[in-house]
Amino acid sequence: MNIVDASPNPSLCYATLGFSMKTLVIGYGNTLRGDDGVGYRIAEQVEAWEWPNVKTIACHQLAPELAAEIAECDRVFFVDATLPGTHQTMIAQPLQVSSTAEFNTHHSDPAGLLSLAATVYQAAPEAYQVLVPTIAMDFSEQLSDRAQTGMQQALQYLREQL
Repeated sequence: MNIVDASPNPSLCYATLGFSMKTLVIGYGNTLRGDDGVGYRIAEQVEAWEWPNVKTIACHQLAPELAAEIAECDRVFFVDATLPGTHQTMIAQPLQVSSTAEFNTHHSDPAGLLSLAATVYQAAPEAYQVLVPTIAMDFSEQLSDRAQTGMQQALQYLREQL
């Protein structure tokens, strides 16, 4: 008799059945603008873990081409910086496909990319937005103390989720 884990955590159910979720982590931001590059740096860190079934993309901005990558996954995490001074700690929240998402051919936002993946590829992966607190986005390659702390919080969150 096979016993299947009825846990609400899909990754646990997949693991019990011998499957593994394909996960995409997209970290974005400008590494030459101080804290704005924290999402990009987080994606680089996750890539260094070399975990199976986890793909990472570090990019400066979200582009329409990412919809194809999103469509191939079971879940996706979008990692970005908040506007300076708006939050004190890391925020992780689920995302939904939005029927009102605006789409731009040069850059997009997570909701727009999810909408594009749903429309073009009929794909609707679980999606989450991870926002890291920031202080400064001046020309610099250094992260502020707040962004460094938020980066550690985000990496811990991703470790637990992946």
